[in-house]
Amino acid sequence: MSKQPTLEAERLILRPFTIADAPEVQKLAGDKAVAETTLNIPYPYEDGMAEEWIGTHEKSFKDNKNVTFAIVQKTDNQLAGAISLTINERFNNAEMGYWIGVPYWNKGYCTEAARVLLDYGFNDLNLNRIFAHHMSHNEASGKVMQKMGMNYEGCHHQAVKKNGSYLDIKVYAILKEDFNI
Repeated sequence: MSKQPTLEAERLILRPFTIADAPEVQKLAGDKAVAETTLNIPYPYEDGMAEEWIGTHEKSFKDNKNVTFAIVQKTDNQLAGAISLTINERFNNAEMGYWIGVPYWNKGYCTEAARVLLDYGFNDLNLNRIFAHHMSHNEASGKVMQKMGMNYEGCHHQAVKKNGSYLDIKVYAILKEDFNI
């Protein structure tokens, strides 16, 4: 595919980010609570970081390395977060990653977006396996993985380092043959 698609869920639209989203990305991703639940979002989230991040999306998609979607509410087109697949063509799998802005927590948006992205990954990208991980202190993310049908595969002890501390990560995955919309 040469152009990233837009996907639709019941309450959400998953669409490519645009540079116009940068101020809202900085505001939402820049919340310390969001940074504390993710491995790759820095705190503070400084000026220019959102534009730089958004600027990588088109090439990553065209190179079949990554597809990143803005999660927006259908009702008011407000940005709620982001969700992505980092693709490994050699092994025909992808790692899912996501973040949701604090005002949109506990509304089921992440699970809804993730199910749509699983469908896209398995049926449009023809992936065999999609996996995700969360830091062990972020059990809410683990619940999202369980709700989307992923199976717990184990804990990688002190596998990552964030803010000077080694952290455990828990890994979940789902195979194409086990995916049901």
